[in-house]
Amino acid sequence: MNANAFWDVIGIYNQETCVIQIAFVLAIIFGLIYAYFKHKYWIPKIILSIVNLFIGITFFLIYGTEPIQYYFAAPLFILTGILFIYDAIKKPNISMNPFGVIHYILLALIISYPFISFLLGHSFPKMVVWIMPCPFISFSILIYSLYKQKNILILILLTIWGLTGVKSFFFNAYEDIILLICGFYGIALIIEEINMIKGDNQSEI
Repeated sequence: MNANAFWDVIGIYNQETCVIQIAFVLAIIFGLIYAYFKHKYWIPKIILSIVNLFIGITFFLIYGTEPIQYYFAAPLFILTGILFIYDAIKKPNISMNPFGVIHYILLALIISYPFISFLLGHSFPKMVVWIMPCPFISFSILIYSLYKQKNILILILLTIWGLTGVKSFFFNAYEDIILLICGFYGIALIIEEINMIKGDNQSEI
């Protein structure tokens, strides 16, 4: 996939889904606030599920033009969305840790995504906005990192896409360095989760 095709897909997607993208952003804000104050910790997982499914189906299957979008990206996002639903149903009461310094830094970077895209010379609709694959996977990594217990397969899928941020150097999408940073954070979360599982297993022996 060349850089022009990459930005063409983004342009069409943004033009035709801008209203639903705004609705998703509002749902995310109000959903997280409600979950925090009412301790309904399953709500963020449902939101992450719905948006990941939407991106997988809409961005990659409907607007996609390349085999890698159909056979790699779409299945990854759709599977991630399904697993978030499963996690929400299976473990609805797993609580969330409060934001730490690293979370605030990542949140600031993710919020800055469209502004950095604009400063890099892109303009709407051919610019990176929040309800797109890379910013939203970054956001998914951030929010899921707050849960005290995580599904390691979800972490692996999120991190795989996070590491595709390396493409920022090939498609003139330097804003996706943020995605790569979140991908490295995903690796740290996977290692942490594996060590926690090992510790639990040893304590049972």
